[in-house]
Amino acid sequence: MTKIAWVTDSSVFPSERVKNHPDVHIVPLAIHFDNETYLDEVTITKSEVYSRLASDKEKAKTSQPPAGEFAKLYEALNEKYDAIISVHLANELSGTIASSRSGAEIAEVDIHLVDSHSLSAGITELLEHGLDLQEQGHSAEEIADALRTRVKDFENYILIGSLDQLYRGGRLSSAQFYLGSLLKIKPIIHIAPNGKLNEGEKVRSMKKAKQSLLDKVGAAYAKQPIKRIYLMHGNSEAEAREFEASLKEVAPTSEIIVGDISTVLAVHAGQGTLATLWYNN
Repeated sequence: MTKIAWVTDSSVFPSERVKNHPDVHIVPLAIHFDNETYLDEVTITKSEVYSRLASDKEKAKTSQPPAGEFAKLYEALNEKYDAIISVHLANELSGTIASSRSGAEIAEVDIHLVDSHSLSAGITELLEHGLDLQEQGHSAEEIADALRTRVKDFENYILIGSLDQLYRGGRLSSAQFYLGSLLKIKPIIHIAPNGKLNEGEKVRSMKKAKQSLLDKVGAAYAKQPIKRIYLMHGNSEAEAREFEASLKEVAPTSEIIVGDISTVLAVHAGQGTLATLWYNN
C-alpha cells in the first residue's frame, strides 16, 4: 500500500481519528489580537481565544500559515512518504491553499492539493473518506481525484452567534451592525459549492433561526437519508446538545457528531454560533 502523508490546516475539526492518526499533519493558522500574534492551538488554546473575544474590544483576525512553514514540512515528509495529499480550507475564504502550493514549489516536492471548498467538519469528512480509500488500496492520485469530486456533495448552514464579532472583524458596517442588533437579526450564511461565502437568511429570533436549520436538514434528508451530520457550535455545547435532539427528529437514521467549531471560524463568527454540515450521497 502506498505510504501517504496527509496535510491539512487548523481550520479542520479534529475528530479523534484525524487528531490521532500518525500520518495526518495539521499546520496552524495564525490568530492576531491587535499587535499580538498566536499560532492556533499551539501558542493559544480555543478556550483562551473565546475568553479574549469576550473580554477584549480589539479586532481579532486570522491569517494563513507562511509558505516557508509548508516548505519545511513538505521537505521532511518527502523523505518518509511515497506521496502527500494536502486538503485545506476553501481557497475563496483563505490564502492557505496558495501558501501550501508555494511551499511545495519552494521545497520542490510534488503534492496532491485538494480545495475542500469548506472548513471545519467539511475538511474532516474529506480526510476520513480519503483515509478509507487509502486503506482500500487506492493510489494517491485516485484518492485526490475522488475527494475533488466529493466536495460537490457538501452542504452547510451556519447560524452566526455574534454580530459584534462580525462587526469587529470588518465584515459588517456600523449601520448593518446597529440595525441588526436593534432588530435582533440572526444571520444564516452558507458556503457555496465553489467555496464562496454566501449571505443567506436573516431571521429575527433564535427560535426561528434554529427552525430554519432544521427545515434545511429535513429537506435534504427527505431527498436521501444523510449518513452523518456534523453539528458544530461556538463554545455552547449545552445549546448544541439540546438542538441535537431536534435534529434526530428530522434525520432519525443519521449519525450526529457534535463538536466545537474551529478557532479560526470562532474568530469571525463568535461565541454561540451553530452550524450544520453534511455530505449528500
